[in-house]
Amino acid sequence: MNLPVSPASLALAEPEHHPHAHHDDGSRTVLGFWIYLMSDCLIFACLFATFGVLAENVAGGPGGRQLFDLPYVAAETVLLLVSSFTFGVAALAMQAGERNKVVGWLIATFLLGAGFIAMEVHEFALLIAEGAGPSRSAFLSAYFTLVGTHGLHVTAGLLWLGVMIHQVLHFGLDDMVRRRLACLSLFWHFLDLVWICVFTFVYLRGAI
Repeated sequence: MNLPVSPASLALAEPEHHPHAHHDDGSRTVLGFWIYLMSDCLIFACLFATFGVLAENVAGGPGGRQLFDLPYVAAETVLLLVSSFTFGVAALAMQAGERNKVVGWLIATFLLGAGFIAMEVHEFALLIAEGAGPSRSAFLSAYFTLVGTHGLHVTAGLLWLGVMIHQVLHFGLDDMVRRRLACLSLFWHFLDLVWICVFTFVYLRGAI
């Protein structure tokens, strides 16, 4: 026997549609990414603390004064700082809805970041060729671990940049793409700040 169904009961049975559901999902995404960045801060804090403890343990081998080429590292630093600026310009273009400019500035950011990584790999290769690899002393182990971890983060950022360039070209600047670019912007500027700490604490402190 079929019982009559009232409009009120139908309304109760239907799932509610909240107009701000997508906004809430975006907020959770950004909040989750901030939590990830805080965990990354803890990782780098531990690496900096380890380097600080082991910086003088050279085991009779070369130290920072003998190994570090400050003008070379300063050029690396300029590349990363400029890449942070170009990403900022890309974010401004995104706010203005200018897709082509966003893609152009993201490509510029990618090239600058790739140049930074290429210089870092070249630096590591020279040190290893000179017999100053990570197994040479505790100082060099801590150095390669700290700087290498930052380099791996930048490499991950470059891969993410490539994905976002593809998404902007194919999907435009919809809400999801904007949210992902905002998270990537946080990540990229975070790496920039970490590198400033590396340059100051590792290279300047070690070479002077």
